[in-house]
Amino acid sequence: MQNLDYEQMNGLSLAYIGDAIYELAVRQHLLGLGLTKVNDLQRHSRHYVSAKAHAALYQLMDQQQILQDQELLYFKRGRNAKSHTKAKNTDVVSYRISTGIEALFGYLYLSNQSDRLQELMEWIYIQVETGEASYE
Repeated sequence: MQNLDYEQMNGLSLAYIGDAIYELAVRQHLLGLGLTKVNDLQRHSRHYVSAKAHAALYQLMDQQQILQDQELLYFKRGRNAKSHTKAKNTDVVSYRISTGIEALFGYLYLSNQSDRLQELMEWIYIQVETGEASYE
């Protein structure tokens, strides 16, 4: 990671690494809940990792003012990035918000803010599991 300068990275590069970090955290969490069947894991994971889930989570983050100013800047860097791929199974706004969430987690990971990353993930688990971040 020494060669990765997150301050100079564009939003899509941050989102690329952030997607992997976020997905890994969710997978570990679901396995930690005792889920072992692949179909159950897939079904549960979409409540955390889909663009619609990210949009619902961001709406709560915004309402509750969860994100710090610097985190908002990196979220916006990802959200505003011009992607050449199309949104699958979602609208463009949700897709862009999802990219922003992924960029935020890329920033937290690359800037070695593991405590903050874990704090946000714990908040996300609670929102999803209590139904606060429901998108259906």
